[in-house]
Amino acid sequence: MVTFNLAYTAPINPSGASPALTISQIWAGLERKVRRAQDFVPIIEECNVLSEETSQETGNLTVVREVRFAAGQEPDSGSGGRLVKEICTHYPPCRVDFEQPDGSNISNIVSEGPDGELLMTYAFEWRYPGVKQGSEEAKKLEERSWKTAKMAVHGTIDTVRRLVNNGEIQ
Repeated sequence: MVTFNLAYTAPINPSGASPALTISQIWAGLERKVRRAQDFVPIIEECNVLSEETSQETGNLTVVREVRFAAGQEPDSGSGGRLVKEICTHYPPCRVDFEQPDGSNISNIVSEGPDGELLMTYAFEWRYPGVKQGSEEAKKLEERSWKTAKMAVHGTIDTVRRLVNNGEIQ
């Protein structure tokens, strides 16, 4: 089995970006992303919420959903475009964790840099059972994982900005 642990960070409000997004707007976008993943991540074709529950102990919301990845883009190389169940746990206002059945985990994290700038980081632990460490397939999957990470971060920021511009997020 191969596991890739990687993270990618981008500024939320780079020079020239308009409007400048606030932490509350980004958080509203991440909450929406849990329910409408296909609007934020192009390799996700479908998203269905199965259940929602708020923890009595922590107050954190957990959403169980199924997503369909485009064939050839799924996180585990054997899912072939079928629905994949994810458990999405909210840690307002800075993080949403996505846990997949194969043990893969993804965290969407909003943080503040040393000068107060907002940053978005996606941290991934992608597991590929049946793929041999050091194989040609592993190298291709790692390359694809980096491309996916960058696309997902920038796609989320761009989508939140578009939703704010369209008045769908205040």
